[in-house]
Amino acid sequence: MNTDQVTDLKEGGMTLEEQLKGLIIAELKIKDIEPADLTDDDPLFGGKLGLDSLDAVELVVVLKKHFGIDIKDRNEARVCFETIATMAAHIRARRGNV
Repeated sequence: MNTDQVTDLKEGGMTLEEQLKGLIIAELKIKDIEPADLTDDDPLFGGKLGLDSLDAVELVVVLKKHFGIDIKDRNEARVCFETIATMAAHIRARRGNV
């Protein structure tokens, strides 16, 4: 476990990456995929999840609702929503615990 993951451990012992996998699957109502099926580096779009542009809008809402993070524009969303790892890094950077 790396130091970023240690700082994000919450009740229940889940890392930020694990939390994000569960939230994405639950909030976007993705069927036939479990959080354990995803790696931190799987692409969110065009990969196992098969997300599309409407899902990107929902991801913006998920980040705001669960983490208080606003995605300001399309370029920021592209970088943030590449993988679970990039989402986690974006959240950490915005929360100030890089």
